[in-house]
Amino acid sequence: MKIGVLGSGLMGKEAARDLTQSEGVKQVGLADIDLLRAQEVCDQLNSSKLTAYQVDASNQDELAKFMRRFDVIINALFYSFNEVVARTAIEVGVSSVDLGGHIGHVTDKVLTYHEEANQAQVTIIPDLGVAPGMINILSGYGVSKLDQTKAIKLYVGGIPVKPEPPLEYNHVFSMEGVFDHYTDPSLIIRNGSVQEVPSLSEVEPIHFEKFGPLEAFHTSGGTSTLSLSYPYLSTLEYKTIRYPGHAEKFKLLVDLNLTRLDYHVDINGHKVNPREVFLKVLDPIVELGDREDAVLLRVVVEGEKDGQSTSHIFEMTTYKDRDTNVTAMARATANTISVVAQMIANGTITTKGVLPPEKMVPGKQYIAEMKKRGVTIKEKVSINKQTSV
Repeated sequence: MKIGVLGSGLMGKEAARDLTQSEGVKQVGLADIDLLRAQEVCDQLNSSKLTAYQVDASNQDELAKFMRRFDVIINALFYSFNEVVARTAIEVGVSSVDLGGHIGHVTDKVLTYHEEANQAQVTIIPDLGVAPGMINILSGYGVSKLDQTKAIKLYVGGIPVKPEPPLEYNHVFSMEGVFDHYTDPSLIIRNGSVQEVPSLSEVEPIHFEKFGPLEAFHTSGGTSTLSLSYPYLSTLEYKTIRYPGHAEKFKLLVDLNLTRLDYHVDINGHKVNPREVFLKVLDPIVELGDREDAVLLRVVVEGEKDGQSTSHIFEMTTYKDRDTNVTAMARATANTISVVAQMIANGTITTKGVLPPEKMVPGKQYIAEMKKRGVTIKEKVSINKQTSV
């Protein structure tokens, strides 16, 4: 198998690390617009399988030339490149996967290429991070085990192991992205109808072993493509996990117009966007740095099996890898996209076209592969309130 990685940032680097450590992978290409940066990552990973390439992803000829060298492409670039990478994959006849991006309906645009990808006999799977990504795969796996599915409830959070004031939170991806998830409305299904609820609302307590108490609240983007894949659900909702009080604190900041993109104030004749100032002030305060993070995840799929009320509950707690200093979020995310790319390359996934993870990725094999990488997903089955593990 030959697999190319676009982007030598954190997720690209960690996906490349996993690929070089996987037996079936013979060649790995790591591409960046800055060749020195890509080469530096290659030197750090120190694998004979790995080669650095200079590629400007906005130059379609350069992009196509790189992609043709490989069986599957992992797109670890900023989400604004997802559409052009998918389109180029179809043109050159190479399968590809990306980390998703529901901002600006990017994933929706990628999904419109289904027929073209099918005709080109390539497989394209968007949204392969944690949320969306891992939660989609586990939701699809849960649905496949039931005769009828009624509800999917999703809970995910990247949090510090040792929280510090004022927000008891350290960001593991862009704070700008966090703001968007906290301010855009959240799409849910309730009583069988698709509706929107405000983000940061309907706070509920939640507990994980070694963590607690915690809280969970609505945020945008988390249900991703699940409402389209399973429109018959009575209930679908996604909530973000944080330490208690976080939602209330951030709701105040939202109410003070400190997170709005379209809001400006006049200061001594200069128009200033408070969000830009707030981001600059907040960033050093919530930067993860050398602190330890954890990713908590719970996927609850409820329905009927053989006439009995049945629930499949998937749960994961992942910590920072102290040996490699790789964050918990990077481990969960990069391993997910690497595992699925290899499933396409080795023929485990054979379906052609563009489809979301819940429709493409076999859950049992995925869980087994993630366990090999130290990311353990536990499954619990509840039947008529009688629980078996």
